[in-house]
Amino acid sequence: AERVLTDEDETPGEEKKVRFNPERHVMVEEAKKSKKDAKLGDIIETKLEPQADFGRIAAQTGKQVILQKIREAEREIILNEFKSKEGELVSGIVQRLEGTTVLIDLGKTLGALPREEQVPGEFYRPGQRLKFFCLQVQDSARGPQIVLSRAYPKFISKLFELEVPEIQGGTVEIKAITREPGSRSKIAAFSLADGVDAVGSMVGQRGTRVTAVINELGGEKIDVIEWAEDPKQFIANALSPAKVVDVEIHEKNRAVALVVEDQLSLAIGREGQNVRLAAKLTGWKIDVRTPEGTEVAMEEPVSEEVAKEKKEE
Repeated sequence: AERVLTDEDETPGEEKKVRFNPERHVMVEEAKKSKKDAKLGDIIETKLEPQADFGRIAAQTGKQVILQKIREAEREIILNEFKSKEGELVSGIVQRLEGTTVLIDLGKTLGALPREEQVPGEFYRPGQRLKFFCLQVQDSARGPQIVLSRAYPKFISKLFELEVPEIQGGTVEIKAITREPGSRSKIAAFSLADGVDAVGSMVGQRGTRVTAVINELGGEKIDVIEWAEDPKQFIANALSPAKVVDVEIHEKNRAVALVVEDQLSLAIGREGQNVRLAAKLTGWKIDVRTPEGTEVAMEEPVSEEVAKEKKEE
């Protein structure tokens, strides 16, 4: 143990008198017994003699305290590391199933993929490496709790960020996204720079970029459309791949999209999925009709949370 030499009296010229601490200080006369040339302010080493009653139980207790402090420090490091990744993509390996929750090995700790954040139709095999959206990170008595998702809409936008340099560079922006996990998604993109095609940037040459995202999602269909400030144009784009003749805007966020007969099936989609996703993407209640005035389909915008509740019912 190191100890600092001190003296009882304050010497002239000193600005401050040091308060004597027997655990850290030793008097000069006492120090000279082991080191003859010891002088005021020196640091000397002394042998630490353990107490006679410092037995096995005390040693074990000390060891447990040290290990506990180490575990707490490690937990704090992991918590801070993954807290900074909240809202971002993480990569992990499927470890095991615990009830309906899939546990994911993230390297330093485990993440949880609860049932409501799993994609219908996806199978999670032990040893399988996948990407996940880091949904929530919080501390608990059992350590950091990391909730992951593959069903969250922003999971797709983060995957596109990896594939599309124009998003990283700030020339293309994803303005809106809606999703029916495992089945189909619609994304509205917008170009912030002249000469940059937002949809083309997202799709990539020969569809390479959007295909990479689709493969990560296990084949989920993705419609990339151009965002427009004009509601009529935005609604028409959102009903893609159908070609819309005209869009009529009415009160209370209600719109009527007119399509010709041979575009009805595309505009509506299987079980109304296309017009349903278009309504959620744009935030408008959409009626699809023929020019003759026959109403074919109507969908109201529904939030992702409400849609999930209805599905669970």
